[in-house]
Amino acid sequence: MSNELFDRSADLKRLREEGYCVEKNGGFLLMRDVPYVDADRNVRHGTLVSELSESGNQTHKPRNHQVHFAGESPCDTSGKPLNINDRGANIKLANGMVATHSFSCKPQGGYSDYYEKMTTYANILAGPASVIRPGISPKSLRVPSDDEDTVFNYTETASDRVGIGELTRKLSSEVIAIIGLGGTGSYVLDGVAKTPVREIHLFDDDVFLQHNAFRAPGAASIEQLREVIPKVEYFSRMYSQMRRGIVPHKVAIGPSNVNLLDGVTFAFLCMDAGEAKKAAIEKLEAMDASFIDVGMGIDLEGESLSGILRVAASVPNRRDHVHKGAVPFKADAEADLYASNIQVAELNALNAMLVIVKWKQILNFYCDLKGELYSTYTLDTNKINNGFNGS
Repeated sequence: MSNELFDRSADLKRLREEGYCVEKNGGFLLMRDVPYVDADRNVRHGTLVSELSESGNQTHKPRNHQVHFAGESPCDTSGKPLNINDRGANIKLANGMVATHSFSCKPQGGYSDYYEKMTTYANILAGPASVIRPGISPKSLRVPSDDEDTVFNYTETASDRVGIGELTRKLSSEVIAIIGLGGTGSYVLDGVAKTPVREIHLFDDDVFLQHNAFRAPGAASIEQLREVIPKVEYFSRMYSQMRRGIVPHKVAIGPSNVNLLDGVTFAFLCMDAGEAKKAAIEKLEAMDASFIDVGMGIDLEGESLSGILRVAASVPNRRDHVHKGAVPFKADAEADLYASNIQVAELNALNAMLVIVKWKQILNFYCDLKGELYSTYTLDTNKINNGFNGS
């Protein structure tokens, strides 16, 4: 099902933004999960069906004031049929749905758009249901239909709500690898998971422990911590509640298994320096895939912390800086400027968000006038420096 009609039509867009479960089915507009009362005073859910007048991927004023309904005859709180000129119908739709009723409720001048038309009927049906079951509403958290091309388990309305739906869809073909799910890597996942990328591959061989809970997104329960499960499984469970396409790999990427990166279009390296990082970078470069390496060095100086956060990106035809010192490869402390193991949640999160911004700049989601591929944030001066001189 194309999203373009919903992007360009203010009435359909408003329905989705407000939480109504609406979709296009052939030449019809469907509103699912509309609560109503049956003859036995039970609250049920049905589907309203309207003709859909459109041209050039935009809706026009509804051609008529009638709607069809898939469900039983809707009633008031006493079980008597509602006075909405209910007539029988037999409208066959895709996926085996049949609309069995037809309602007529015509305002003076007709309905101005599909928002007015569909919400009018939805409120008529849902009114008695809300009396019997307070709090029930036709505004449900929408579950996409089986044929809708989306990775999300419920509709992502945030982007369309502010007019950046088309920009967000620029990310939809990406296959992402996040190598390392420590403090920074877990926040990178949090940022990536809320975009429509096709797949997110998680690589980490460690388990999720109590100290991890204090520098990771969300709030782990004591029951979850007692499970002592792999990090990839913990985060996969968390974000699979929101989306599909998360692939956990309980391994540490290294020279012997870099083939697991085959098919990746963009990688985030949130791992320590060493042979494993070198092998991952060599593999990504051979695949002509872009990647971002991230690091932080935080030190205790006197009674406060200072340090530097680093973001180093690499894209096809612009990789020299990676091998001239922008990315540390050696694991020994003398060579690694980011050897300190002090990490704090807000700095992990900040480092990750700098990474997410750079990733989206590379994919033309954000404007990028400088085109820099290396930057550092210095904590004690609150300053971001761009560029790398290779020294």
